[in-house]
Amino acid sequence: MSSNARSLKYLLGWLIAGTRGGPTRARIIVSLKETPQNANQLANALGMDYKTMRHHLEVMEKNKIITSVGDRYGATYFLSQAMEDNFSIFEEIVKKIGKK
Repeated sequence: MSSNARSLKYLLGWLIAGTRGGPTRARIIVSLKETPQNANQLANALGMDYKTMRHHLEVMEKNKIITSVGDRYGATYFLSQAMEDNFSIFEEIVKKIGKK
């Protein structure tokens, strides 16, 4: 496993398994894997409050899990290249959480 993949694994472990918002972030990642969306579309699709969605998106973008194109309100979010390349790590973490 490359050092990039290893650091992504620790980061995802913390963002998904180590925080209260983890299950929500996992749902956002899965949704973005299917199709890039803006914050409003994601909030509607996942039945969430818009402000809460923006918070999760900001945390994940700051940690380079997702990336965006466009200005703040119209920004479309999608998985970062590192996340795409290492999606199996995410799936592994989600599987472990599911067993808890």
